[in-house]
Amino acid sequence: RSRFENKVVRTLSNPKAEPRTQHARTPHHLLNGTFTPNALHFVISHAGDPDIDPDKHRLVIHGLVKQPLVFTLDTLSRYPMVSRMAFVECGGNSAPMFSNEPIQASVQALHGLVSCSEWTGVPLSSLLDEAGIDAKAKWIVAEGADAPHLSRSVPLAKALDDAMIALYQNGERVMPGNGYPMRLLLPGWEGNMNIKWVRRLQVTDQPGMTFYEARTYAPILPGGRAYRFYFIQEVKSFITHPSPGLALSGPGFYEISGIAYSGNGRISKVMVSADGGQTWAQAALQGPVHSKAFTRFRVPWRWDGGPVVLQSRAWDEAGNMQPTRSELVAARGQTARPPAVTGFPSQHYNAITSWAIERGGEVRNVYA
Repeated sequence: RSRFENKVVRTLSNPKAEPRTQHARTPHHLLNGTFTPNALHFVISHAGDPDIDPDKHRLVIHGLVKQPLVFTLDTLSRYPMVSRMAFVECGGNSAPMFSNEPIQASVQALHGLVSCSEWTGVPLSSLLDEAGIDAKAKWIVAEGADAPHLSRSVPLAKALDDAMIALYQNGERVMPGNGYPMRLLLPGWEGNMNIKWVRRLQVTDQPGMTFYEARTYAPILPGGRAYRFYFIQEVKSFITHPSPGLALSGPGFYEISGIAYSGNGRISKVMVSADGGQTWAQAALQGPVHSKAFTRFRVPWRWDGGPVVLQSRAWDEAGNMQPTRSELVAARGQTARPPAVTGFPSQHYNAITSWAIERGGEVRNVYA
């Protein structure tokens, strides 16, 4: 990369890679396209990234199967592989938007815990078929090789659908922070369920009710009920150009651009507003439009120099529409914590994002 582009980096919450939580966010405002370079893919690791010798790593499939199996990286590499574009999004991505007051930060800080790559690996269905699934089986408990052995329960139907043991990321071996030497990929589902450094898959007849699904990823809704097993990352979009930190240089012609995606399939439509949602124009979708992957949208726009509020709203092929912020907050509540980029009271924020452009060209995060 050119030395003049040295600001195109992930932000690191734990730059010394100490054995604690690491947040590294994708700089969407400095990218253009539909896939994320490996060095810019977001990372969240709850206890640092393990340094795994690929020759010693094993993947075990056991439980309600006819034949327990053990795979090395070499044996997995002999199986027929598939490649697919897929986004991975942390359940806590965009959570600062639950704050009572809008936090002034870049799109990287607000929406940077989502990225999209071409993943290549072995369909999990092939390995489960070889193991032979018991008729009583309904779930798989997947476990990683990190320090806390992060585990999540996955419905068997998803495992047999489009799940993958991913070995490659954008043509390279999976990056260490993204699960080297292998990770479970569940396209369109909550990021922490895509178990990194996967080492064990236990086939069971019920969910494991592991620590992370019983507590960490089980926010309390306004009525007091825990929000659990809410796997799918719903339809979502946000504008990356212009966005906070990318001030407009003066009146004239610009292109409004952003990304949209849905865990329910392909993006079918994106509408863009320059007046806070009063009127809308349909954006062009950059092809090919993949299922459960980033779709870049673009619309030409002439700014007259006056104050405006930009918004985008996406629809997916299943008919789901991106909600307004007021609709989402009514269902999920707001944070009682002091506003902070790293603090979140809930997950799965997929509401409309609003950017206000002032007369001087400055872009701010607002609630509209």
